[in-house]
Amino acid sequence: MKEDKFKIGNAETVALTIGAILLLLVLYNGIKLSGVSTGVSLVGASEIIPKGVPAVYGSELGVSYDDISPSNPRGADVAISKLKQLDITMELSGADLERYIRVTGAISCEYCCGADSIIFPDGQAACGCAHSYAMRGLAKYLITEHSNEFTDEEILAELGKWKVLFFPDIHEAKASVMKSQGIEINYISLASNQYRGIEQGAQAGGGGMVGGC
Repeated sequence: MKEDKFKIGNAETVALTIGAILLLLVLYNGIKLSGVSTGVSLVGASEIIPKGVPAVYGSELGVSYDDISPSNPRGADVAISKLKQLDITMELSGADLERYIRVTGAISCEYCCGADSIIFPDGQAACGCAHSYAMRGLAKYLITEHSNEFTDEEILAELGKWKVLFFPDIHEAKASVMKSQGIEINYISLASNQYRGIEQGAQAGGGGMVGGC
């Protein structure tokens, strides 16, 4: 009988150990996914280009980060147009508008125009380039359709990912400058107004802008 109890006790210990390991793996993967969503701590300047279909909204809108490529200008224009239409057709008010102003007021399309952000303080469009339309459209969509699934920072990070795709070379140069100065590289610090202009004087590659301005 004692031997049976010993075997049962060992089995329970093994089961608890396995359960603990599985729980740690789930938590670890959750943290990794969270980092991808919010754009926290990218590895390096050479790894800033997002790839694949965006979680949650990518399949809904039929867009992929991979659509935006210097080698596929037609695909880039189609994807940008899909996001642009959201800005044209969607209207916000109340708390949604306040949130929209808070998020989009923190990012600009300075490589196309000199506006302080892609909106004016009242939420109206401040830049008429296709890239700004696309970022505004995505912000409106996420705020209205997935308000509880994305925080303000996560929405801003998503806009940052697309901005990096629109201007890949200059953001790679910017990431290198930030890295050299010990600044954490993430999609908010990289693409929002937080460190706007820090890359001035840095040597960018020859890929230039992707998609019409």
